[in-house]
Amino acid sequence: MAFSGNDLPDPRSRQDSGNLPGGDGVRLSEVVSALSHALDITEGQPVGHAVRSCLIGMRIGSVIGLGDADRSDLFYTLLLKDLGCSSNASRLCNLFGTDDLTLKRAHKFNDWTDGARSASYAFASVPGKSAIERAWNVMRLAFRGRGSGREMVETRCERGAEIARMIGLSDASAEAIRALDEHWNGRGLPDGLAGDTIPLLARIACLAQTVEVFFGAADHRAAYDVARERCGTWFDPALVDALDSFEHDASFWDGLRRRDAEEKLAQLEPQDRIIVADPSRIDRIAEAFARVVDAKSPYTARHSDGVARIAIELAQVMGLPREERTLLRRAALLHDIGKLGVSNTILDKPAPLDDDEMAAMRLHPEHTLAILGRVRAFQPIAEIAARHHERLDGKGYHLGLTGSQLNRLDRLLAVADVTEALSADRPYRPSLPPSEVRRIIRAQAGTALCPEAVEALQSVGIRDEVRRNAVGDSDGMAGEVPVTPPNGVHAG
Repeated sequence: MAFSGNDLPDPRSRQDSGNLPGGDGVRLSEVVSALSHALDITEGQPVGHAVRSCLIGMRIGSVIGLGDADRSDLFYTLLLKDLGCSSNASRLCNLFGTDDLTLKRAHKFNDWTDGARSASYAFASVPGKSAIERAWNVMRLAFRGRGSGREMVETRCERGAEIARMIGLSDASAEAIRALDEHWNGRGLPDGLAGDTIPLLARIACLAQTVEVFFGAADHRAAYDVARERCGTWFDPALVDALDSFEHDASFWDGLRRRDAEEKLAQLEPQDRIIVADPSRIDRIAEAFARVVDAKSPYTARHSDGVARIAIELAQVMGLPREERTLLRRAALLHDIGKLGVSNTILDKPAPLDDDEMAAMRLHPEHTLAILGRVRAFQPIAEIAARHHERLDGKGYHLGLTGSQLNRLDRLLAVADVTEALSADRPYRPSLPPSEVRRIIRAQAGTALCPEAVEALQSVGIRDEVRRNAVGDSDGMAGEVPVTPPNGVHAG
């Protein structure tokens, strides 16, 4: 399953509220609020889930009188609470034997600390044509998955905190992201913290995201029902009281459904604590989200980083100026961000994809364009990143552009992406040796791939380090390179 076209963020509706006087940078809040849509779709949530959670959580913070420093930390905690969400997708899919996006979406409605409800969730989620088959699969799941739930949450929490620090968020934000799944009664994860030992920002984020999920699925009455039901178990009673204080604020709840909800975020960020995303921080954000992307599948563990390293080596051989190399590296790091909305049943499938699966896979560059196009700082790279599967002969995707429509950065990134994909392990073959990779790519020069970039590749070679550490693009050159399996088999 992939997220639908209706769920795509519209790059035309990007916010411009992040402009700073003097044009010396953009607000970090503008960048991360736009990129939070990528985290939404990874969690199987409607686009804007994190933004709406932020609006709810910041309102709670205002009611309880948080100071500016805490409000700033809460702001980024809420927008980036799901930074570690991709790290458990493949394992979840493998464990249940079904679509990870659907599993995650359903899990948000489930009280997983309640044994009966967890069993019901498992029964509804496992595949099976009959009740008996489902029951058998639930028993298999219980045996195979013993301890897996805790491990997956621990991995998610640790990865989220690690990436938060990588971006440059405060320790308070990182620790709140790590403690997002802790519950007031001590039955949460990963550490079983209880009551006031749970960071306050984490307690607010846990309540705000749950309220948003039920609000989005129904209305604010359903959200309040679940908040009260779990008051004292999942949620801090004092925070539920704060939530109660604006239950009848119709303008607030109606405003959450408006398309301009994201524009309200700039007004919530403490004005004396605005963080500027300078070029160095933009690079760190690209590197951080590349890790989020690559964690989605074991077959893309270092793909984005590998593509970026190959692309920069090619650019240096071709004599590209520093400004273009900067754009190219960012585009390479983020070119597959659209794959966060593609199910792991597709990304990890070690067999031919059917027509629907292939169609979903081939939409990921379009999703990349939609996500990156919302970020003003990334607009110069959005189209480059989204064209990494276009080919000179017009047989690429998602637009079917021809050579005359592709600039040299588009062409160079395509060669880097193919090189890394062929150099990486696949479920159906080991990584190819550098000599074989060069032969395959050379055969595509002038038809599918840019001859100048291919020639540059011959000059720089393919390091063994790339083959060891970077596994490739999950759809690679499926059906488009002579040595790959027949059409319909993806490279991951």
